[in-house]
Amino acid sequence: MNRKKPLIFIVDDVPENIQIAMSHLKELNCDFAYATSGEQALERIAATQPELILMDVMMPGMSGFKTVEMLNQNTATRSIPVIFLTARAESEDVVQGFNLGGVDYITKPFKGVELRSRVRNHLELHAYRSNLERLVEERTQEAELLKDVIIEAMGELAEYRDPETGSHIHRTRAYVQLLADTLVNRGHFCDQLTPEYNVLLWKSAPLHDIGKVAIRDSILLKPGKLTPEEFEEMKMHTLFGEEVIANLEQMAGQPTSFLSCAKEIAGSHHEKYDGSGYPRGLAGEAIPLAGRIMAIADVYDALISKRVYKNSMTHDEAMRIMIEGKGTHFDPILIEAFLQVEPHFSRIAANNVD
Repeated sequence: MNRKKPLIFIVDDVPENIQIAMSHLKELNCDFAYATSGEQALERIAATQPELILMDVMMPGMSGFKTVEMLNQNTATRSIPVIFLTARAESEDVVQGFNLGGVDYITKPFKGVELRSRVRNHLELHAYRSNLERLVEERTQEAELLKDVIIEAMGELAEYRDPETGSHIHRTRAYVQLLADTLVNRGHFCDQLTPEYNVLLWKSAPLHDIGKVAIRDSILLKPGKLTPEEFEEMKMHTLFGEEVIANLEQMAGQPTSFLSCAKEIAGSHHEKYDGSGYPRGLAGEAIPLAGRIMAIADVYDALISKRVYKNSMTHDEAMRIMIEGKGTHFDPILIEAFLQVEPHFSRIAANNVD
């Protein structure tokens, strides 16, 4: 929370002890909130999000230890530093307090100067940590934004070679996201299609044809049918794409989940479920799931789009071909999911015209 002064939350079943602690700490220029029971503290701490908690250990009902244990189960409160205050100084109590994540343990009766010094130190540490976390978050967001811009630029570079492909990368990215979400909703591949992985799919999809930057214009833009030799060269764009992304991994110094996903898509989106695809002739689930998903997105979009070598098909014409490819070109499970949301594919296409 953004506030001018840090908030200290004091939990003690004896109101006089709360007043004593506040009187010792008032010169620290802090605000205070308090609770006289563990149950009351749980609700109020979650609502106020203090910078520091002073927690009495021995309280009727819910003890201070139990209260902190419950706070640790709440993602909104588990990171708030806690100083335990108690008249008990047994070593096992001290150990238990630190095991629960307590940052300090002060024995009653305490001296005002000791309490102020420790509280001041922990407030400064908390402020430093919070600022560091904010900076890390800002840098992470900047890095993610930069990565997204580079991905878009690389995807656009591949599409720029063919002026008729226009919004292809935007449509296929949307198809991939829709299909992945639909598979999860239908209970398929949930162990692979986690929310985190689906973000990777969405970000990686624009790079599926990055290998086309290595294909000659005379082949890429040829208005007629490719010769067998030309088609063999065209098929190499999958391997060129893998190579480009592998080089990026090498430059990064280590593999990343994003680049691994992008490399799978680039190298496998032209494989076919029956093993008749390229570049490796993979079949069935030997084809990476990301590639099987992209295959549906890529083929559907190619069918409904005008190219130098063909006219566009209607949605219904494309659907007939997609259905015919079930079990041969496409994973049957993925085609069933595709059929469930095919009207949405049509709307995506209509909203992203070249």
